Amino acid sequence: MSHTAQSDGHARRGRAPTMADVAQVAGVSHQTVSRVLSHHPNVRDTTRAEVQRAIEQLGYRRNSSARALVTRRTLTLGVVACNPTLFGPASTLFGLEEAARDEGYMVSAVTLRRYTAKALEEAIDHLSDWGVEGIVVIVPHREAVAALAELRLPFPVVTVEGGHSLPIAGVSVDQELGARLATSHLLGVGHRTVWHVAGPPDWFEAEARVNGWRSTLEEAGVEVPPPLVGDWTPLSGYRAGQELAGRVAAGSARRTSADVTAVFVANDQMALGLMRAFREAGLSVPGQVAIAGFDDIPEAEFFAPPLTTVRQDFAAVGQASIRLLVSQLESGSTSHDGERVVIEPRLIVRRSSTSS
Repeated sequence: MSHTAQSDGHARRGRAPTMADVAQVAGVSHQTVSRVLSHHPNVRDTTRAEVQRAIEQLGYRRNSSARALVTRRTLTLGVVACNPTLFGPASTLFGLEEAARDEGYMVSAVTLRRYTAKALEEAIDHLSDWGVEGIVVIVPHREAVAALAELRLPFPVVTVEGGHSLPIAGVSVDQELGARLATSHLLGVGHRTVWHVAGPPDWFEAEARVNGWRSTLEEAGVEVPPPLVGDWTPLSGYRAGQELAGRVAAGSARRTSADVTAVFVANDQMALGLMRAFREAGLSVPGQVAIAGFDDIPEAEFFAPPLTTVRQDFAAVGQASIRLLVSQLESGSTSHDGERVVIEPRLIVRRSSTSS
């Protein structure tokens, strides 16, 4: 019987093809099909190709529930995230999903409006019911860490962006280094100081970026202006830009060491709003005020002018997080040893900070 006829026969019988059907069509044993599906190395390339061809022709899909009963593995990881509409959390989630697939795992994600102990506990219970083997918790602010600290964790857990001292493995980007890179760059092109539009104070990333900005100015021996505080949105950046534009207008008649000639903004979305406010006030960027952001969102190079910013490697964050989690799973360890992996960011210089 030809492969096509065999496939048509299964369609007529109106049932989903099984592993035994794949074995019959490929002319191999049930065990050989299982080895191919499990990526076992001891399978000849020609045999593997025959099995793959039979799988495609029959439209075979592996029964994950049956596999879990036999292997006691679901090959599924959980992710708990908050504020997934923001660029950072959304990019982190995407990086985790890509890295999990590369390691042979699927991802089940739960997104929360707020990180309370009750909400986080319910999320972990849901993921446990779904059979996840371990979870990654994106913990960008203090509320999330406080909630996580109250829970008993039934399986391995890795945190992302958690500036915490909990005995849980974690991965983060060196936010302070990123702020230092941006601030040092602005000082290096000739500005006497750098103003800052910060993110929400309860976010670890915002706090670290403030620390990096302030310490760089202090080490340079220059005046540290009071930071303005935003909420990551373009609107908050726009309002900060209006305030800073007012300072530029007020100080135009008298030059001081704290003149607004350079601004480091804690994310690119707020930088977009800031640039709009400066444009409306008739200020040229970078002619009168240079700007640097943080994140390197896809639109940053298309801002007018293109935005100097700090790029975070979300793919590397995802890979490091999943590898930490998988290593715990493979070792059978649920002892959260507090191992930390820190990813370095990179400064991307564009025309918003320098006219050269």
